[in-house]
Amino acid sequence: MDNQIWEKPEIISWTQILLNSYKSLLNKELIERNEDLLTDSKNLYNADFVVLSHNNKPDPIYNYGNQQALDLWEMNWQQLIQTPSRNTTEPISREEREALLKEANLKGYITNYGGVRVSSTGKRYLIQDITLWNLFDSNGEYCGQAATFSHWQKLE
Repeated sequence: MDNQIWEKPEIISWTQILLNSYKSLLNKELIERNEDLLTDSKNLYNADFVVLSHNNKPDPIYNYGNQQALDLWEMNWQQLIQTPSRNTTEPISREEREALLKEANLKGYITNYGGVRVSSTGKRYLIQDITLWNLFDSNGEYCGQAATFSHWQKLE
């Protein structure tokens, strides 16, 4: 089921929020865009880098993760969308993470940060060169944050 998650209308719409917000804030494309929204959704879901997003609740819950994210976090789609994003951070890193999320909220995005993240089975990864950006719907309403990165290494 996870393999075709990108075909769901709500994921196609969310993909456009991810891509449009990234383009608007960073003035460049996250992926090569296509006239076909389904193709954009499929291409982002199958990209060779991680893309994750969470909602705008006080304790944000993941609401999107592409296949690379699901593989790295060792979760399926249903597990991911029930996970508070703070749960993939080591407890000692959570204050630093909160400060970064607040900075991104103020500036719209931040780039080139890194940190240690933890998969669902407890594997630890150093992730690097992360871009974190705010998400806005078609009405310009803030609706969450997303992150992308392509560099990580497993820690022993």
